[in-house]
Amino acid sequence: MKVLDSKIQENSVTMPVGARRLAGDLRTPVGATGMVIFAHGSGSSRFSPRNQSVARNLQEHGLGTLLFDLLTEAEERQDSYTAHLRFDISLLAERLIAVTNWISQHETTHDLPLGYFGSSTGAAAALVAAAMDHRARAIVSRGGRPDLAGEDLGHVRAPVLLIVGENDGEVIELNERAREKLKCKNSISVIPRATHLFEEPGALEEVSRLAAEFFAQHLK
Repeated sequence: MKVLDSKIQENSVTMPVGARRLAGDLRTPVGATGMVIFAHGSGSSRFSPRNQSVARNLQEHGLGTLLFDLLTEAEERQDSYTAHLRFDISLLAERLIAVTNWISQHETTHDLPLGYFGSSTGAAAALVAAAMDHRARAIVSRGGRPDLAGEDLGHVRAPVLLIVGENDGEVIELNERAREKLKCKNSISVIPRATHLFEEPGALEEVSRLAAEFFAQHLK
């Protein structure tokens, strides 16, 4: 364990998922008020620079973060050729629930309210996990594919924030369709001039701000 800035503790962790173990990076501010578990998108990993940027902002707002790999190294090598595991939403959701079990029992995080932050296919996995396991109190989707959660959308209880880029027309449409199936409190925020990866100046910072405010409101 090491201290990043005298206020945030970082742990490199491995979490059991059946016979497999998934690697993750757990960062917990002293006096954290909540914990946000990240579910990365298709073809990505816990090293996603965009998710890491959002995570740092959440940490500055007193929220713990867990970024982890949804696939093992062997599975990632296989998926780089087949691209089928990244779209196996049921598998990804099951792993997210297993990680939720782990974080809920960890000595430094077991009493913290939980939220999910998902991107791309990871957003669908987060919504399916939230529909099956109601411990998550808030879900944020960044450029996500909530439509891939299908009928499970109707079973999500926690409030949902969908964040999309103004110039990501197809994904906006898919998010609007998903909203029609959600029965929980939900909203959509469109970031002006942003594309799918939020690479435009200030776009990712706005994503971080919206996410931090949303989690601060619901992870009390």
